Amino acid sequence: MPRQGRPMTQRELGPVDLGRLAGLQQFIGPERLEQALKDTGRTSNRSHCRLTYRVMLWVVLAMGVLSDMPLKEVFRHATRLPPTGRLPGRAALCRARKRLGVAPIRRLFEQVVTPLARPDLPACYYGGLHLVGIDGTVLDVPDSEANARVFGRPTGGRGDGAFPQIRKLSLVELGTHAELALVLKPICRGEAKMVEGLLRHLQSGMLLLCDRNFFSYSLWERLAKRNAQILFRVKSNLILNPYERLSDGSYLAKIYANARDRAKDRGGIVVRVIRYTLDDPQRTGQGEVHTLLTTLLDPIEHPIEKLIELYHVRWEQELVFDEQKTHQAPRQAGKEAQVRSETPAAVIQELYALSLGHYVVRAMMADAAASVEVDPSRLSFMTCLRILRLRLPECPSENPGEFKKWYERVLGEMGHEQLPPRENRVNPRVIKRKMSKFKKKRLQHKHIPPLKKRFIETVVIKR
Repeated sequence: MPRQGRPMTQRELGPVDLGRLAGLQQFIGPERLEQALKDTGRTSNRSHCRLTYRVMLWVVLAMGVLSDMPLKEVFRHATRLPPTGRLPGRAALCRARKRLGVAPIRRLFEQVVTPLARPDLPACYYGGLHLVGIDGTVLDVPDSEANARVFGRPTGGRGDGAFPQIRKLSLVELGTHAELALVLKPICRGEAKMVEGLLRHLQSGMLLLCDRNFFSYSLWERLAKRNAQILFRVKSNLILNPYERLSDGSYLAKIYANARDRAKDRGGIVVRVIRYTLDDPQRTGQGEVHTLLTTLLDPIEHPIEKLIELYHVRWEQELVFDEQKTHQAPRQAGKEAQVRSETPAAVIQELYALSLGHYVVRAMMADAAASVEVDPSRLSFMTCLRILRLRLPECPSENPGEFKKWYERVLGEMGHEQLPPRENRVNPRVIKRKMSKFKKKRLQHKHIPPLKKRFIETVVIKR
């Protein structure tokens, strides 16, 4: 027996039983996990080590679902401890995470994540085309020297930002909110330059929706070569000279790589141009001219009103980021960042785990929505996440028949958590942030030496 008060060694921990994570195996089978470890060279550990690569990959996955818990509590919640078993310390778990690295979780993400769209979920399609979107977001990471050095801080007229930040660009299935692929870069990298990392995931039969910051001739050309259909909003100063007016008010034009090619009509790509304004003074953008470009050229098959309305489905991607950053991301006492890890590799590892956790919840929601014949967006993500967290420890890990019954019960619970129809409302892009007279909190303010005097000893009475 170990001495009282001394942390247990790896040998003393005993075997690790991860049976309480059996519910995740519906989408992340053990064979895929073993293949990810094999593909990334994580196949051997020291013989006495209990926090093996396999164990730690499951624990990291559990972090993505049990994101409201500290790391040690994630391990406690994920394992079935024997009567004499004891938990490893936080330091041991952190070292094991570092040994595992980023490659296995990234490889597992590539193996597991596939589109969830199917015929019984009609909101995933428009005219037989699979609806996807590309957009980016920024996440705060813990204020450590390593994170600040690698990811950087936002800068502005009032100085540097409070936290280092990482930029994420995602390809999202708009009908199910499944994040199909992602790219992570320092905050200084622009979204438009990150798109290259997502192009290989676009396939024939997809309709890609993007906002106006992504448009470029070269990107449009590469997307066309992948046989993906496109619906972009573009900036109002883009030169789009009509050469054929269509019956619905849209027109055909050509886009060019540069002004010289436009002057010589060289290398032009035919696009359909849709321009419209809004006449409701309550709506953001009222009175502005909005311009859409698309490869869907037939005005009969693709009416202008349908495409204008369809473009706004792109905002479903903003809800994905809200689910991940507001509802799923760790919110621990005293921690304001949206991830918990204080080293760059651990940040990336954690973000892949969060994305996989989000995917598992969304995959279950897609199954639940199909079973009750509603759109997946009608189900409450936050409630479904809570249901999975609550029911996961109850999942039987041995009997396939009992596992099927457990899964059906969980889907039944999720299917009852339907949201009311969305209100006809608008959310303007504004922020409300208090300006403070206090100095900014920085690293030198985190580790202040202990005081040498008690408070009363410092008091000097003025006479």
